[in-house]
Amino acid sequence: MKIRQQMRRSRATTFFIHTIGWLVFLGFPLLFMNRTQQSSHITFWVLLSPFYWLFCLTYIFIFYLNSLYLVPQLVFKRRYIRYGLIIILLSGVVYFLQPFDNLLGHNLLKNSSLTSPGIPARDSSLLLAGTDSTQKNLPFGPLPHQDLRMEDPSLKPSNRIIFIHQSGNIDLVALFILIIVVGLSIAVSTVQKWQVTEQLVVKTQAEKAHAELSFLKAQINPHFLFNTLNNIYALSVTNSENTSESIMKLSNIMRYVTDEVTEDVVLLQSEIDCIKDYIDLQKLRLGKRTKLNFIISGEIINQKIAPLVLMTFIENVFKYGISKSKSTEITIQLLVDEERLNFFCQNTIVEKKSSIKRKGIGIDNTRQRLEHLYPGKHQLEIKHGDDLFTVNLTIDF
Repeated sequence: MKIRQQMRRSRATTFFIHTIGWLVFLGFPLLFMNRTQQSSHITFWVLLSPFYWLFCLTYIFIFYLNSLYLVPQLVFKRRYIRYGLIIILLSGVVYFLQPFDNLLGHNLLKNSSLTSPGIPARDSSLLLAGTDSTQKNLPFGPLPHQDLRMEDPSLKPSNRIIFIHQSGNIDLVALFILIIVVGLSIAVSTVQKWQVTEQLVVKTQAEKAHAELSFLKAQINPHFLFNTLNNIYALSVTNSENTSESIMKLSNIMRYVTDEVTEDVVLLQSEIDCIKDYIDLQKLRLGKRTKLNFIISGEIINQKIAPLVLMTFIENVFKYGISKSKSTEITIQLLVDEERLNFFCQNTIVEKKSSIKRKGIGIDNTRQRLEHLYPGKHQLEIKHGDDLFTVNLTIDF
């Protein structure tokens, strides 16, 4: 769910940025024309001009063609020669269309027709073209500010506004804008690829963590049930009268393990009930040489915890802290408040050859689970010395 929300936010942010960027781009020609011309109605005429939309749509098309197709399909796949040829082709299209020069020329024509009411609109091109009819009335030829090239009909025909391409003219501004648009589209496509890659990494890590947790739970459950069945088996061999009660306790534990442990978190009260049933099973086989201290304090309401995260340490206490020939002491303490759980357990170490040769997977798995489920929200301290094995665990809900 978190990954999907991040993707939706990223898409909304991208849409907002693109919208604002294109609004600024569409408004730039209007601002430029208003600042360079004197007519207050020039914005209206620019919006009605087909050359305005030719200018805008040309670069919008090139931007998305490059960012959505050319860069992902060619640049990212290292097909640089093909990409370069397509960019040269797009430059040729811009050279032919001359979007900026046509927009500027059409705007000058409209502005001259608006500011010179005495000149008919069909003859207003003469103000731009500088034809022979306007220059013959000048005794000394064209004025210094006039371009002599405009006298050549092959270079600047009087009706050049009608044609899209003007031969012999290179629209440098349009080509410069093309370079900027291509560069921005490459940057946008690169950033999008980086964002997608980052999201995939986060998703992969989350799936990996979930798979690891499922694997750890699959390891813990058989390990826990195996030890409990061994305890009941020992009671049945000795014909203990508490065998039936032990089976009932085991039934409660198995119901908890099969029904609730599949969830990522469970109610703390359910976890404590399972611990109580397990300790009751262990009490049935404890001898007089083992002293058990089990303390629960605090207010347990609706706090939640990862299932079986405490059970591993409790199993370890009974597995390595009971002896028939040596006096031992086991202490299990739970202190609960609304925001934190403090767990403490301690047992006398009884050396066993089997325990020295074989190390259980329970504690190592629990460490990994705590790192995955409570990163930065737990403290685990394990001490092994002076014939005592001590565990201090603090979990913030």
